[in-house]
Amino acid sequence: MVQRIGGIRRKTREKFKKGYREKGKISIRRYMQSFEQGERVSLSADSALQKGLYPPRFHGKIGYVQGKKGWCYDVSVKDGGKLKSLIIHPVHLKKV
Repeated sequence: MVQRIGGIRRKTREKFKKGYREKGKISIRRYMQSFEQGERVSLSADSALQKGLYPPRFHGKIGYVQGKKGWCYDVSVKDGGKLKSLIIHPVHLKKV
């Protein structure tokens, strides 16, 4: 069997691309945003920051905040009938 070459961001050139009006520095408001437990959030990656980024298969999904771990949030997302727990930086989350 052939081994795949590449890391977690392989084949994500189009998926994580920003619009031409969104390029540049990271918004400090989005970096410092806070969420409450049980709040619905949408997973939308900010490609300028790799810290706390989720696997690309979860891009665009809706999840629920379970708690906080350091700077990041513990988000549960449904994936194929199962609940998966992801630890995501707040830059990659949006309130729904």
